[in-house]
Amino acid sequence: MNRFIWFTESVRAVLTDDILSDVPNPGALRLKRDSERKFLSQTLRLNNNLISDLSGLTDTVSALFAEPNRLAWLDLSFNEIEHIDPVLTQLKELRLLYLHGNRICKLSEVDKLAVLPSLYTITLHGNPIVTEPDYRAHLIATLPHVKMIDFSAVTKQERELTSVWQKKRNPRKSTSQSKVD
Repeated sequence: MNRFIWFTESVRAVLTDDILSDVPNPGALRLKRDSERKFLSQTLRLNNNLISDLSGLTDTVSALFAEPNRLAWLDLSFNEIEHIDPVLTQLKELRLLYLHGNRICKLSEVDKLAVLPSLYTITLHGNPIVTEPDYRAHLIATLPHVKMIDFSAVTKQERELTSVWQKKRNPRKSTSQSKVD
């Protein structure tokens, strides 16, 4: 089965009235909804779904959530994502992004997330990029507000070492910046 079709069918199933009107098991926390029956949540977990394409994510989030622009936690772990889709860069309130256990191969994919000012936790372990030299330094340099990478805190010492690493990597850039200062 085409993975995108499966993703679309799964979303359609969630949106049907009979699923939305189902009562969760008694032990589960009941999710609050607005008058349109949209969820009043800031969390979306799509982990373990064989997702490889996020092209329908904006429509899905808009259909499910009362305030789709306020999505703060997105779990896309253990899917088949190879590229960071531009749709993720539209989630300006995103604070936690789980992408571990996917197929992201290039560190440059992470650069796309630099436009997310509130992103403070990201997971990418279990992706091929973790074997890249300077993986963690690249993430710290690219995502300056990040506080946790792969469930491990970013330390002050790591930030200082990353600053030195950046200067060695881009000597022209650091020279031009010091002239401006």
